[in-house]
Amino acid sequence: MPEKCAVFVSGLDASIDVVGGKWKVLILWALGGGSKRFGELRRAVAGVSEKVLAQHLRELERDEVVHRAVHEAVPPKVEYSLTPSGATLIEALRPLAAWGCEHKTRLEEIRGGAVCVDVG
Repeated sequence: MPEKCAVFVSGLDASIDVVGGKWKVLILWALGGGSKRFGELRRAVAGVSEKVLAQHLRELERDEVVHRAVHEAVPPKVEYSLTPSGATLIEALRPLAAWGCEHKTRLEEIRGGAVCVDVG
């Protein structure tokens, strides 16, 4: 059965659909530093399982914000990088990251000592 197409009512819901979930923004942020292999991404995004990372990478590739390059080698070498669209998405996320850096201490206080991990 074909995948159901999303109908977006605004640019905001289209954007949130692409980056939604716990891990996608962190995956994109890690790729903002340059191409990475799967294992490098797994280490860069602490706590993500292999299954979830693979699923999110497929979704980000489907949405054309991540490029998957397979290099002829034994064993096969696969690298992930941002597409031009993904690079513009990183630029859109920078103000959100700045807001988080500015407010994370207060968020930790009001949430009872929740731990925030700085992603850059």
